[in-house]
Amino acid sequence: MNDKKSLQDIHAPKSICFGCGPMNENGLKIKSYKYKNGLKMNFHPKKEHQAFPGVLNGGIIGTLFDCHGNWTAAMSIFESNNQKQFPATVTAFFEVQLLKPTPVNTKIEIFSQTVTSSKNKAKVELELFSNNDIYAKSIGVFVSVKEGHPAFYRW
Repeated sequence: MNDKKSLQDIHAPKSICFGCGPMNENGLKIKSYKYKNGLKMNFHPKKEHQAFPGVLNGGIIGTLFDCHGNWTAAMSIFESNNQKQFPATVTAFFEVQLLKPTPVNTKIEIFSQTVTSSKNKAKVELELFSNNDIYAKSIGVFVSVKEGHPAFYRW
Protein backbone atom coordinates (compact mmCIF):
# COMPACT_ATOMS: atom_id res chain seq x y z
CA MET A 1 0.00 0.00 0.00
CA ASN A 2 2.82 2.44 0.74
CA ASP A 3 4.37 2.02 -2.73
CA LYS A 4 1.41 3.89 -4.23
CA LYS A 5 0.60 7.56 -3.81
CA SER A 6 -2.30 8.44 -1.53
CA LEU A 7 -5.34 10.30 -2.82
CA GLN A 8 -4.15 13.32 -0.81
CA ASP A 9 -0.71 13.29 -2.46
CA ILE A 10 -2.26 12.95 -5.92
CA HIS A 11 -5.19 15.37 -5.65
CA ALA A 12 -4.31 17.81 -2.85
CA PRO A 13 -0.53 18.04 -2.40
CA LYS A 14 -0.76 21.67 -1.20
CA SER A 15 -3.68 21.18 1.22
CA ILE A 16 -3.32 22.63 4.71
CA CYS A 17 -6.19 20.61 6.26
CA PHE A 18 -5.39 19.59 9.85
CA GLY A 19 -6.49 16.01 9.25
CA CYS A 20 -5.27 15.22 5.76
CA GLY A 21 -3.24 18.12 4.43
CA PRO A 22 0.25 17.16 3.31
CA MET A 23 1.37 20.79 3.87
CA ASN A 24 0.17 21.12 7.48
CA GLU A 25 3.29 20.66 9.59
CA ASN A 26 1.26 20.15 12.77
CA GLY A 27 -1.52 18.09 11.22
CA LEU A 28 -2.35 14.38 11.29
CA LYS A 29 -1.32 13.93 7.62
CA ILE A 30 -3.57 10.95 6.99
CA LYS A 31 -3.18 9.07 3.73
CA SER A 32 -6.15 7.38 2.05
CA TYR A 33 -5.69 4.56 -0.45
CA LYS A 34 -8.10 2.64 -2.64
CA TYR A 35 -9.05 -0.65 -1.02
CA LYS A 36 -11.65 -3.11 -2.29
CA ASN A 37 -14.87 -1.10 -2.81
CA GLY A 38 -13.77 1.89 -0.73
CA LEU A 39 -10.69 3.32 0.94
CA LYS A 40 -8.32 2.31 3.71
CA MET A 41 -6.03 4.40 5.89
CA ASN A 42 -3.54 3.65 8.66
CA PHE A 43 -2.74 5.98 11.54
CA HIS A 44 -0.13 5.71 14.28
CA PRO A 45 -1.30 7.80 17.26
CA LYS A 46 1.24 9.86 19.16
CA LYS A 47 1.22 10.55 22.87
CA GLU A 48 -0.16 14.08 22.26
CA HIS A 49 -3.28 12.45 20.72
CA GLN A 50 -4.31 10.97 24.08
CA ALA A 51 -7.50 11.83 25.96
CA PHE A 52 -6.05 10.21 29.05
CA PRO A 53 -3.13 7.77 29.49
CA GLY A 54 -3.17 5.11 26.79
CA VAL A 55 -6.47 6.18 25.16
CA LEU A 56 -6.94 8.03 21.87
CA ASN A 57 -8.87 11.33 22.06
CA GLY A 58 -12.39 11.13 20.59
CA GLY A 59 -11.87 14.38 18.70
CA ILE A 60 -8.88 12.88 16.90
CA ILE A 61 -11.05 9.88 15.99
CA GLY A 62 -13.70 12.26 14.68
CA THR A 63 -11.11 14.09 12.58
CA LEU A 64 -9.84 10.83 11.10
CA PHE A 65 -13.40 9.82 10.18
CA ASP A 66 -14.24 13.29 8.83
CA CYS A 67 -11.26 13.55 6.49
CA HIS A 68 -11.22 9.92 5.39
CA GLY A 69 -14.99 10.09 4.78
CA ASN A 70 -14.55 13.17 2.59
CA TRP A 71 -11.94 11.41 0.49
CA THR A 72 -14.16 8.35 0.15
CA ALA A 73 -17.06 10.53 -1.02
CA ALA A 74 -14.89 12.53 -3.42
CA MET A 75 -13.53 9.34 -4.99
CA SER A 76 -17.03 7.91 -5.30
CA ILE A 77 -18.48 11.08 -6.88
CA PHE A 78 -15.48 11.35 -9.22
CA GLU A 79 -15.62 7.73 -10.40
CA SER A 80 -19.39 7.28 -10.60
CA ASN A 81 -19.88 10.43 -12.68
CA ASN A 82 -16.80 10.10 -14.90
CA GLN A 83 -15.73 13.60 -13.90
CA LYS A 84 -12.64 15.17 -15.44
CA GLN A 85 -11.58 16.98 -12.28
CA PHE A 86 -11.47 15.42 -8.81
CA PRO A 87 -14.20 17.14 -6.73
CA ALA A 88 -13.59 19.04 -3.52
CA THR A 89 -16.03 17.81 -0.88
CA VAL A 90 -17.07 19.04 2.55
CA THR A 91 -18.95 17.45 5.40
CA ALA A 92 -22.70 18.00 5.49
CA PHE A 93 -23.27 15.64 8.44
CA PHE A 94 -21.37 12.96 10.30
CA GLU A 95 -21.91 10.89 13.38
CA VAL A 96 -19.31 9.03 15.43
CA GLN A 97 -19.95 6.06 17.67
CA LEU A 98 -17.14 5.46 20.15
CA LEU A 99 -17.68 1.80 21.03
CA LYS A 100 -14.83 1.43 23.53
CA PRO A 101 -11.58 3.19 24.48
CA THR A 102 -9.18 3.15 21.52
CA PRO A 103 -5.56 2.41 22.46
CA VAL A 104 -2.81 4.80 21.37
CA ASN A 105 0.05 2.31 21.41
CA THR A 106 -1.00 0.43 18.25
CA LYS A 107 -1.67 1.08 14.59
CA ILE A 108 -5.20 2.30 13.77
CA GLU A 109 -6.88 1.17 10.53
CA ILE A 110 -9.97 2.80 9.09
CA PHE A 111 -11.98 1.19 6.31
CA SER A 112 -14.64 3.13 4.43
CA GLN A 113 -17.19 2.48 1.74
CA THR A 114 -19.84 4.50 -0.03
CA VAL A 115 -23.44 3.57 0.77
CA THR A 116 -25.07 5.88 -1.78
CA SER A 117 -23.69 8.38 -4.27
CA SER A 118 -25.13 10.98 -6.64
CA LYS A 119 -23.70 13.70 -8.86
CA ASN A 120 -22.66 15.86 -5.89
CA LYS A 121 -23.34 13.92 -2.68
CA ALA A 122 -22.27 10.64 -1.07
CA LYS A 123 -23.18 8.80 2.11
CA VAL A 124 -20.21 6.95 3.61
CA GLU A 125 -19.79 4.31 6.34
CA LEU A 126 -16.50 3.97 8.20
CA GLU A 127 -15.06 1.59 10.80
CA LEU A 128 -11.97 2.02 13.00
CA PHE A 129 -9.95 -1.05 13.99
CA SER A 130 -6.97 -1.70 16.21
CA ASN A 131 -5.50 -5.19 16.53
CA ASN A 132 -8.31 -6.51 14.29
CA ASP A 133 -10.96 -5.35 16.78
CA ILE A 134 -13.50 -2.60 16.07
CA TYR A 135 -13.35 0.43 18.37
CA ALA A 136 -15.46 3.08 16.61
CA LYS A 137 -17.68 3.59 13.60
CA SER A 138 -19.10 6.51 11.72
CA ILE A 139 -21.57 7.45 9.04
CA GLY A 140 -21.54 10.71 7.15
CA VAL A 141 -22.89 12.67 4.23
CA PHE A 142 -20.40 14.64 2.15
CA VAL A 143 -21.12 17.06 -0.70
CA SER A 144 -19.05 18.48 -3.53
CA VAL A 145 -18.79 22.25 -3.45
CA LYS A 146 -19.34 24.81 -6.17
CA GLU A 147 -17.34 27.84 -7.20
CA GLY A 148 -17.47 30.53 -4.52
CA HIS A 149 -17.16 28.06 -1.61
CA PRO A 150 -13.88 28.38 0.36
CA ALA A 151 -13.11 24.71 -0.32
CA PHE A 152 -13.71 24.90 -4.08
CA TYR A 153 -10.59 23.40 -5.66
CA ARG A 154 -8.57 24.46 -2.66
CA TRP A 155 -5.63 22.52 -3.96
